[in-house]
Amino acid sequence: MLRALLALSLIVALPLWAAEPRELTWSEMLPADTAPAAPPAAMHDLSKLADALAAETGPAASQQSVAAPVVKALDGQLVKLPGYIVPLDVTEEGRVTEFLLVPYYGACIHVPPPPPNQIIHVTLATPIALGDLWDPYRLAGRLQVKRFDADIASASYDAAAATLTAIHN
Repeated sequence: MLRALLALSLIVALPLWAAEPRELTWSEMLPADTAPAAPPAAMHDLSKLADALAAETGPAASQQSVAAPVVKALDGQLVKLPGYIVPLDVTEEGRVTEFLLVPYYGACIHVPPPPPNQIIHVTLATPIALGDLWDPYRLAGRLQVKRFDADIASASYDAAAATLTAIHN
């Protein structure tokens, strides 16, 4: 009887345990033999900003690295991942419904954006009001290996009906 009760408890608890999102890092979204892309260098001398902007040509996505292999084993996994928001769709009330999740602040604003395997296209289950763009957030959702193309960048991963929470420092 005790064994049957224990077995039943495991059967009931296993789906709950399995539904716990995996804590993912950005480097885990790259195949083992792929080096991560370096974030853009910080510009401290703002007098050179005009020259840097003049040197950029074409839409950001066309300047994005095309060599972006993915980790196919992540397809379908429930994950949690910290990152920064680049809004794509905002309601009239100022709530974000669709965005790109990127590994560092300013990605996709600075050209070129990170490679597609370091960007997740996200649609939220419930739109939220965002704070400042430099605020970090934690995404929770089911990851798909799925290409998404926008004018500002392309993404190799997708998370539909995801949730987002602010990370408070």
